[in-house]
Amino acid sequence: MYIKRHIEDVLKEAIKEKGALCITGARQVGKSTVLRTLFSEYKELSLDESRLRNLAIKQPEEFFEQFPPPVFVDEVQYAPSLFSYIKLYIDRTGEKGAFLLSGSQRYEMMQGVTESLAGRISLIDLYGLSMREIFNDICRDAFIPTEEYLENRKPQPIKYNEIWENIWRGFFPEIVGQNTNWSRFYSSYIRTYLDRDVSKLAQVGDLLKFESFMVAVAVRTGGLLNIAEVAKDTGISQPTAERWLSILIASNIVYVLKPYHNNVLKRLIKTPKVYFLDTGLASYLVGWDNAQVLQNGAMSGMIFETFVISEIIKSWTNKDGVTPNMNFYFFRDKDGNEIDLLIKQSGTLYPIEIKKHISCDSSDITAFKQIDRIPDMKRGNGCVVCMANDVLPITKTDKAIGVRYL
Repeated sequence: MYIKRHIEDVLKEAIKEKGALCITGARQVGKSTVLRTLFSEYKELSLDESRLRNLAIKQPEEFFEQFPPPVFVDEVQYAPSLFSYIKLYIDRTGEKGAFLLSGSQRYEMMQGVTESLAGRISLIDLYGLSMREIFNDICRDAFIPTEEYLENRKPQPIKYNEIWENIWRGFFPEIVGQNTNWSRFYSSYIRTYLDRDVSKLAQVGDLLKFESFMVAVAVRTGGLLNIAEVAKDTGISQPTAERWLSILIASNIVYVLKPYHNNVLKRLIKTPKVYFLDTGLASYLVGWDNAQVLQNGAMSGMIFETFVISEIIKSWTNKDGVTPNMNFYFFRDKDGNEIDLLIKQSGTLYPIEIKKHISCDSSDITAFKQIDRIPDMKRGNGCVVCMANDVLPITKTDKAIGVRYL
């Protein structure tokens, strides 16, 4: 069953703007399905098929002679040689929307896109299903804790246990609302990812160590990322760990949140935080066997924070197709003051704290006052995203916001 994606309107607009449209995202987040659904008139070609992949790699010119535009090339990262021919066609014809492309591994693909298709392609990010999409919520606004957003947001009720069940199962379309076996799905997912992307495209020789590296990062989801510590736990060098982390980022498996920095504030932590973009995949790697074990476990707060950050990222990306890397930060100083997320917009910083409990009070937002020390920045309305059912005031400007309002 196809679940309507909130990014559909973005894709419909983007196809009219450039000669090519490329949608990127992790494996099995629904890239092919959404493009196939919206643009059924395009001939679809998957480079997962060895015959087509060999033709595209060895004879790219003949590839497009056999399959002229409009054409949809899935898993295009396998044949970056196609990009120069796409460029020639777009430059010669000026045709808009001639090529639909999708790929699950930016590590190799983006170099070809940058070099050959700059100015000729719309790049759109897609993540797993959002809670809004799962519950058929029509809201398309990017989450930000302003009065206007909260006045317009009319979410439907979601049961507490239902939230944790979704967090545990994850947000890949194949596993949402279906009887797919959880363990078999993620076991197969990791094997496919390692064999097709990590081994072939990123040229990592020791796949067992790479999987151990994934586990070491998953254990730290929602926390500070000490890459030297991860390297030591995995038994690899720090430069190798840094390269492998870049592979996870390029594959849209993890998201690295930058610390906020300012020349005036000298005692800020500079270590980034790391989040798995799918909580089901993180749960499998760490070994949580069911939602109740996850909910009651020692890492439940970190996985809840991972879930909230991921949902906020989806709300922003689904609005315009671009991951908000330049808008999102976290705050932590050497005195222990911490804010889980800062959303920067138009010279204003909106502080967001994330707590898995139901009730919140002023003790949860004591660090918000640190923003007042930042020159040339205004502090906007803040919030604590939690398991409350509604929006409840904490101060005149700060509120406790139930997770269903994301």
